[in-house]
Amino acid sequence: MAVVIVGNDPASRVYVNNKKKACEYCGFKSEEYALPEETTQEELLALVKKLNEKDDIHGILVQLPLPKHLDDKEVIDNINPLKDVDAFHAVNVGKIMLGEYDFLPCTPSGVMEMLHAYDIKVEGKNCVVIGRSNIVGKPMAMLLLHENGTVTICHSRTKNLKEICRTADILVAAVGKPKFVTADMVKDGAVVIDVGMDRDENGKLCGDVDFENVKDKCSFITPVPGGVGPMTISTLMKNTLKAAKVQNNL
Repeated sequence: MAVVIVGNDPASRVYVNNKKKACEYCGFKSEEYALPEETTQEELLALVKKLNEKDDIHGILVQLPLPKHLDDKEVIDNINPLKDVDAFHAVNVGKIMLGEYDFLPCTPSGVMEMLHAYDIKVEGKNCVVIGRSNIVGKPMAMLLLHENGTVTICHSRTKNLKEICRTADILVAAVGKPKFVTADMVKDGAVVIDVGMDRDENGKLCGDVDFENVKDKCSFITPVPGGVGPMTISTLMKNTLKAAKVQNNL
């Protein structure tokens, strides 16, 4: 797997280091391409092209967000879909819509693996996803839909958010605001999945859910850190292995 990081964003550096450690743990070869902040679009696209052509690289991951002067959509569009282990390329996104995918986006896929591991059935359940990003919210909703959940996507323009959340049997918070989901938004016995990675008022790592006040209301809840994050990394490894198999007809 090739990991490309541009600039010096501290959170991105932590994520890249975790991905490299996971590769080492799995026995995968990883290559890091750390580019300076002032890297041009042309230079980044040239690197992606070179990695597309390398037979010994099966997965390409460009760490987001990129510096503001770079166009992340164009960069993703230039990654070979068969090496797109983040599953962000339009081809892979389209396949997810159809339910005929090679790869799934790492975070939503990790959430589904977690639900399966704890034998939490999605079929027939009211599922509410807070957040509509292309990385988490939209694909998360689609995967829940594929397993016959009844899905509502909420976002910044949603009216009566609290009332909608209180109908959820499975509530997924992917909004990027610390402790946004409070106890009065959660139905008794609900399953609460916290995708957030935020900092609270004391600078301590926390999620989108007010964990301490919500945990006693629900049947299952994911902690931050240590919940969805490790699942995201393990799914990335799974995608990289699948990519190697697909490219080598194994």
